[in-house]
Amino acid sequence: MPRLTDSHCHLDFPDFDETRDQVVADAVAAGVERMVTICTKRAGLANVETISATYPAVWHAFGIHPMRVAEEPIITVEELVNAAQNPRMVGIGETGLDYHYTEESKADQQVSLRLHIEACRKTGLPLIIHSRDADEDMAAILTEEHAKGAFNCVMHCFSSSRALAETALGLGFYLSMSGIVTFRKSQELRDIFADAPLDRILVETDSPYLAPTPHRGKRNEPAFTAHTAAMGAEIFGVEPDTFAAATEANFERLFPRVKG
Repeated sequence: MPRLTDSHCHLDFPDFDETRDQVVADAVAAGVERMVTICTKRAGLANVETISATYPAVWHAFGIHPMRVAEEPIITVEELVNAAQNPRMVGIGETGLDYHYTEESKADQQVSLRLHIEACRKTGLPLIIHSRDADEDMAAILTEEHAKGAFNCVMHCFSSSRALAETALGLGFYLSMSGIVTFRKSQELRDIFADAPLDRILVETDSPYLAPTPHRGKRNEPAFTAHTAAMGAEIFGVEPDTFAAATEANFERLFPRVKG
């Protein structure tokens, strides 16, 4: 099986508490030899650090999810930079904007996003973006901040508009493909990916959410990255090995701290 990396999962979630050893082992057996588990709140950082220290195949990222911004004081650049001293922390986020459920906190979300971007500049680590129902503001902030000083970025679980995809790609950023591309009603999203350069594509699960076909409706897990990658190869009209090799090279370019 081609080697793959699940660039975004949540192995610290309670869904995996009883089966984490097996889930990681199943992923490696399925060819998913690396995973990045994402911390979305301050209180979860210690647990995520423990997980990435326990499993050689697992690395981690840390940030404050936009839906959590209103729940606690806005994170500081210093906090993010300090957390990044851990050599197994490979990215900053997920951060971003979510106006679907939490539009009332959008001003604070925007402040938080800009602070995460500044931490990326200071550490050299890539930004991991969550964006939902906020395309215009997201495009504007990313463009404005990139003009102030370069940073690298992945649009995690990309399922937004073609316009936002074009803005992100124009800034040199990456789009991450999740199980959503395997859903029957996702043809518009598949078309957006098909028009993107293959050297800007990553794959992920966002597990335990968004299990790809044929596991839709079940708990998602990193092993299922293989199903998304199979659809990715179909979208780009290349062999599975070619698609996998391309996404691996892209991942290593974006996340240079990850070894092996």
